[in-house]
Parts: sequence; C-alpha cells; structure tokens
Amino acid sequence: MTLEMPIREYVPLKEFCTFGIGGPARYLLEVRKIEEMQQAIVWCRTMSIPYLVIGKGSNCLFDDKGYNGTVIINKIEFLEETIPGTFHVGSGYSFALLGVQTARKGWSGLEFASGIPASVGGAVFMNAGANGMETSQTLISVDFVNENGIFETLPKENLLFSYRHSPFQQRKGAVVGATFTLKKNPEARSQQISIVNKRTQTQPYGTMSAGCIFLNPACGHAGALIEKSGLKGYKVGGAQVSHVHANFLINTGSATCEEMQALISTVKSQVKEQTGVELHSEVRYIPSEGVEWQ
Repeated sequence: MTLEMPIREYVPLKEFCTFGIGGPARYLLEVRKIEEMQQAIVWCRTMSIPYLVIGKGSNCLFDDKGYNGTVIINKIEFLEETIPGTFHVGSGYSFALLGVQTARKGWSGLEFASGIPASVGGAVFMNAGANGMETSQTLISVDFVNENGIFETLPKENLLFSYRHSPFQQRKGAVVGATFTLKKNPEARSQQISIVNKRTQTQPYGTMSAGCIFLNPACGHAGALIEKSGLKGYKVGGAQVSHVHANFLINTGSATCEEMQALISTVKSQVKEQTGVELHSEVRYIPSEGVEWQ
C-alpha cells in the first residue's frame, strides 16, 4: 500500500524528545488526522515494521543507535467544546495549552496540566498528574485506533487507570483523542497561574529533561530522597541530577542515552543504599529494536 503522507528516513530522534537524546529513526511519519493514523498503523502492520507513536516525546529516552522501525509523530490537534464544560481534544494537542485555555474559560479540573510538556495523548497514556490531580479524574472517554487500524471510542468506566498507569501501555495502537468534563469554577484561572508560578520557581525550566524521572514511593517524594542521598548536581558525562529539583535528570548539552541510563541506575542504587527505598522510573527507554520500561 502507498501512504498519503511523506516518509522520512534516518531522522535523528533527539529532535523529537524533550531529553534531546537519541539516534536516527529508520522511518518517520507525521500524522495530522485520525484517518492518517489509521493508515500509518495499517501500513506498518502490512510491511511488518515495528512502530512507536509519540506526541511531544516528553517521557521517552531513545537509544543512541536510534529506532529500527517507524516513529509516528502525533499531530492530531483539534479542540472542540461539545457542550459547556465538555471538551473533545485531539491527542496531539498540547496538554499544557489545554490546561490554560480551559482555566481561562472558568472550567476547573485541568489546571495542573499547565507546564506539563506533554501532548493530550501522552498525558492519557501515562495518566499524567500533579498537584494531587490526575488526567483520568476528568476523563470520560478515549478515542483509540487499534492495531488493526480500527477506530474505537472507549468509555472511561471500561478502562483501568492508576498512578502513572493506563491500559494503553499494554495495548498496540494509538490514542487519537480524549473527552474531558470539567466543573465551573471562578477561581480556575488564578489556581492555574499559581500552579505555573510555583513550578517555574521549583523546577528546572529551560533545560533538556523528561520532567520527574522517578515515581513517588508510598513513603514520600522521590526528589527529597535523592537530595537526602547527596545526589543533587551529580553527573555522569553530560547527564546530571538537577540542582533545582533532584527528581529531574537533565541533559546539560551532550548527554548520551548510555550516560543517562548510567545516571538513572546510580541514583536508584544510591537511594536504596542511603534510605532503603527502591525507586522506579516512569520514563520509557526505547531500545533500537523495541520498547522497554527503564
């Protein structure tokens, strides 16, 4: 079959992730419509080519060798308010922008999204959260293209979400849209601004990172445990534990995937040794031949 969208070859993946790390993708496609996503997935299946769908690449650590398959960049970016307070959004839409726009209209429930460098699809995939809120709390349904290229709308009640987890992490296919229902709140905009101001003061904005690297354990905050272990500023090559927030590992400009993996491993082992707590990463490591959780 022939694709309607252009296929690019051997494109550096560091250009498509917030870490700024990664070798070339064998093929790269950009899709802007749900029909294009269906076509791309069917093409990959027909050609027996592995594929990976990403939005802003804010939770990905690509291998230095690249990815021996097709990387599909999701740019499905529609936004419609179907009824007052209910928003149907394309999965390639900026999650942070959605949080700002809904709060400006006086709708509450997605203020926490402000400043999260993810697409809506990525936020659903990871059940992203902050400030005591999670993506799934205001979600009512997800639009999904399955591994056969078939479009489905899945009600939230049929989906199992938990802390930084969604069922889409085990499903082949792609999230292509989501519908949220929010509540009217005259304080939504001020709350959203307050969240952004706090983040800019306490997190290393302007650096190349994947946001918080480690899940918060039941006993407290990962960043506090890393700081307690004396690791703020610790470096492995170009990879460094942020001086601003210890749960952010940053690329200082020349970090490789190997160096970032080594830093993640060191932080895990040192925190375990110093505090007895085992940390778990929420970042997806993408090896050259597949997908794994770091």
